[in-house]
Amino acid sequence: MTANEGFILSLSLLMAGMVYWAFKRLPDERWQFLASVPVMKDASGHWHGLNFTYYGLLTANAVVFGVTILIILFGALGIPTTVTLGLIVAVLMVCLPAARWVAQLVEGKQCTFTIAGAFFVGIFIAPAVMGVLNTLLLRAGLPAVPIMPALAALMVAYAFGEGLGRLACISFGCCYGVSLRDAAPLLRRIFLKRHFVFWGQMKKISYASGMEGHEVIPVQALTSIVDIVTGLAATLLFLRGEFAIVFVATMIITQGWRLVSELLRADCRGQGKISAYQIMSLVAIGCAAALAYFAPVSAPLVPNLAAGIERVWHPAVVISLQAVWVIVFMMFGKSMVTGAEISFHLNHDRI
Repeated sequence: MTANEGFILSLSLLMAGMVYWAFKRLPDERWQFLASVPVMKDASGHWHGLNFTYYGLLTANAVVFGVTILIILFGALGIPTTVTLGLIVAVLMVCLPAARWVAQLVEGKQCTFTIAGAFFVGIFIAPAVMGVLNTLLLRAGLPAVPIMPALAALMVAYAFGEGLGRLACISFGCCYGVSLRDAAPLLRRIFLKRHFVFWGQMKKISYASGMEGHEVIPVQALTSIVDIVTGLAATLLFLRGEFAIVFVATMIITQGWRLVSELLRADCRGQGKISAYQIMSLVAIGCAAALAYFAPVSAPLVPNLAAGIERVWHPAVVISLQAVWVIVFMMFGKSMVTGAEISFHLNHDRI
């Protein structure tokens, strides 16, 4: 077994264990709220609290994992750490807020997010940021970032981030599938023993559609599996230098699945039979094909996995990953649609 194959096997085992646990546990009510922080006391002596969710924790984990993969792959290409971190910061500064902006525009809701919208913005932002960055690097007499290998690395990181990010949707009960009783006969047979049942009145599936306790198609799990498997296969091809194939194929599979999976969902996706997110997916596939055709051809590269893994342990990288985790958790972990009433008491038998 080569080092590249060993790396893929290790990732596969890690992902398999994580999603197996998540699929079994996260639909339960227990796994929605991580903590409640008291912020104000009322006249009755009860505290009103701010809820922090597993949605935020799992989203932060997914983003940091995706960024870590990106750093490894950029390092394998020999791209300097400072350039890598600069590119990541520039893209995240636009894409993270876009998760809320696009959801507000499409769904008309103030307190919701969409990874699809953030990705759609990112597919346009990333090449532009690379172009500006390369201009600055060439003026400074430094080598430019190879466009197609870098875009391929971004798509691999996205596939992993999206796949793990869907675990957050299971915890919150959003992005849920149609009820089995309303599904086509073939779908009912396929998912008869492979469905989700969500519990908890604070889950989105409960308060938005009244489907607590219903057997539903596990769309989040299907998306997670499709994207993670795509990420694993794309990583292996990337390490073999098949950059254009990785970029286009990963885009087609992840966005093609989004087109299909939207047909299995019961949550609100905006107005119309074809959602704005499905249109975004089609546009993204078209953009990927155009970028692959028009992107400048770089010299052949052989990624060095060991060099990439070594980059992760750079102090600046470790601190940056921690900062990204905290920022994402604070952005997505504070529950805007739930509140808490908290009371405290003494355990007199322990005094």
